[in-house]
Amino acid sequence: MGVIRLEEMAPTVRQGRESNWADGLRGIASLLVVTAHITRSLAPAILSPAMSESLPPFIFQLPFLRILFMGRPSVAIFAILSGYVNALKPIKQTRAGHTDYALAGVAKSAFRRTGRFIIPAILATTLSWLVCQFGGYSLAKNVESAWIRDTSPVPSASFAGAFYDLFNNLITTWTNGGNDYDRIQWTLCYLLRGSMLVYLTLVATAYVQPRYRMLIYFTLYVYYWKMGDAVIGINIYAGMLLAELTFDPDVQSHVADHPHIYSFLSTSLMFLGTFVLSYPEEHPEWARWSTGLLHFGRHIFPEGAEFARYYPALGSEILIFGIFFNPTAKRLLSSSMLCGLGKVSFAVYLLHAPLIRSLLTWMLYGTSSQPLSPGKDDNGNEIPPGWIPLSSRWMLFLALPLFYFLLYRLAHFWTAHVDPWCARAVNWVEERVFRDDSRLEKSVLLA
Repeated sequence: MGVIRLEEMAPTVRQGRESNWADGLRGIASLLVVTAHITRSLAPAILSPAMSESLPPFIFQLPFLRILFMGRPSVAIFAILSGYVNALKPIKQTRAGHTDYALAGVAKSAFRRTGRFIIPAILATTLSWLVCQFGGYSLAKNVESAWIRDTSPVPSASFAGAFYDLFNNLITTWTNGGNDYDRIQWTLCYLLRGSMLVYLTLVATAYVQPRYRMLIYFTLYVYYWKMGDAVIGINIYAGMLLAELTFDPDVQSHVADHPHIYSFLSTSLMFLGTFVLSYPEEHPEWARWSTGLLHFGRHIFPEGAEFARYYPALGSEILIFGIFFNPTAKRLLSSSMLCGLGKVSFAVYLLHAPLIRSLLTWMLYGTSSQPLSPGKDDNGNEIPPGWIPLSSRWMLFLALPLFYFLLYRLAHFWTAHVDPWCARAVNWVEERVFRDDSRLEKSVLLA
């Protein structure tokens, strides 16, 4: 006699064909996050739609082109894809009638997701803490770039205080998004909450018929829209709705029967979505196109809404729905190169900001952490030193390609060596805290 465990009885669900395009899109989004933070550091004027209220826009301040230097759409894309990918397998199983297996999978996924989010973030924060304590950000605190200065921590006042600061930041990263050693980790707290929201919704709707489940997703989307949650809430449920449509036979057959209609529709959605998510973070009144969006937003967004969050979220949702109905776009995003970018996207996100404040800063501003004295004034008084300027603007053309190359090499190393260790640590804990499936009532004994 032998024992078949519940997880061995579960039908195999292969997500490759359904989610490869999501990996490619995630890779592009992570690359744009890096570009956005470098833009904030070196060319913050691009965040506005024009150089000033009376001056014409620079080419990269125009709609469509400006998304290459914006970071907020990427955060929205991460949330949408989180809702989509995390819901994909459980939804397919429930639609196939294997609800018990779906619920068992959700329970384990919630545990694994937490560990695989938190452990790499702890390691990245600890590395940044070490760099800080040994003076690695000293130059960054004195450069002319406001973003680099403002995001660079200072060493702790004492040896014991350094460990207290590390422990405190490791906690606040997951309570309120605060992390002095890597401030961009604020998104991880919200993305993890979003994942738990996906799992909670999947459990609550596991036995609901698919068409009513989609209605529930839409209702929750409207709820979070009215509540003002444009960072996670609306994006998570947009992604879950997308996962439901992936396996809906009526939708898929309608798309297959009307390829030309959906080709035009998807192209229009991608064009509209890209325009909408181009909404500037600063001074939208400086350009006609963004002023129009500003006035339109006052009619559709809830009172007190932050338009610079809502428009990137709404635009990203429209764009991704357009991609979803466009086989050509999905095929391009499923290319091996873009999927490779997607594979290292989490490592890129964790590593790029500390490297900007250290490696890139040293490359662009030199190695001295003290600005040169500008001399004396007419009365012979010493003029206070200012911020350290770029050593040479020509260095940008050499330093930036080298920085991207080193960043992605380090991210590849992290993905190949650190991530598997984190996964093994999570699996080790899982084996000890989860009960054996063979003890479940649904275990089957074979003679």
